[in-house]
Amino acid sequence: IEFVTIPTQGNAIDFGDLATARYLNGGCSSRIRALTFGGNTPSVLNSIEFVTIASTGDAVDFGDLTSARHWTQPASNQTRGVWAGGHPGVNIIEFVTMTHAGNAINFGDMSYVTAVGANSANNSPTRGFFGGGTPTYTNVIEFINFGSTGNSQDFGDSSTKVAREARGSSATRGLLIGGVRPEPSASTTIDFFTMSSLGNAVEFGDSGSANSNSSGCSDCVRVAFAHGNNPSTTDTIEYVNISTGGDAVDFGNLSQSRDHLGGCSNGHGGLG
Repeated sequence: IEFVTIPTQGNAIDFGDLATARYLNGGCSSRIRALTFGGNTPSVLNSIEFVTIASTGDAVDFGDLTSARHWTQPASNQTRGVWAGGHPGVNIIEFVTMTHAGNAINFGDMSYVTAVGANSANNSPTRGFFGGGTPTYTNVIEFINFGSTGNSQDFGDSSTKVAREARGSSATRGLLIGGVRPEPSASTTIDFFTMSSLGNAVEFGDSGSANSNSSGCSDCVRVAFAHGNNPSTTDTIEYVNISTGGDAVDFGNLSQSRDHLGGCSNGHGGLG
């Protein structure tokens, strides 16, 4: 586990270790805790682990998913962590209350099955957003309301069909960064959409190089994202300013090249 301080550029620093090495795992967070769940070891996992963000240290057990899977799409506000879809291909949505360790319970369903999505999602204080993915390889964006359980609803479309992208949010805007568009070609495209109203994503800018299997985190001002790979694994971190639009610029580097990683922060869009 590594961390950066998002308002200041620089290289990632050691935070601690997961209890179980994994990849293709998702991450979501409150102001206090960061959770990671599922993934591969290479066996598919159902475990959920957490760390306390304010102090460095190793992750400990939180609970379990209802079934083992990876490549889920996680979203969260201050109280609930929610994740959707995943491999093997499912359309289920589950949640936990992040202040209380325990197993995930049913939230609802997505309108389509996704086996490969993104390892991050978009959050406003009231809504979580999922979209893209394969095997049907789609440009769909759907949303849920954190305060009530139920099935996801149609929001709009991304500018292209996309999977394996990085994501991040302010309280008002959601960004989709890179990914495979069309599969298997990695992309520099960055889209954004306004989360309070239904509608399609539009162009924001470009990342410094094409990337996929990447992951992002945000502090409501910036999205910092690790590039993943294209086609080789990289240690690159870039960032964008959410309110202004434009191309990504250099932030720093991971301590080693990685892809298929999960990211989250204690100041993301779901926290206002």
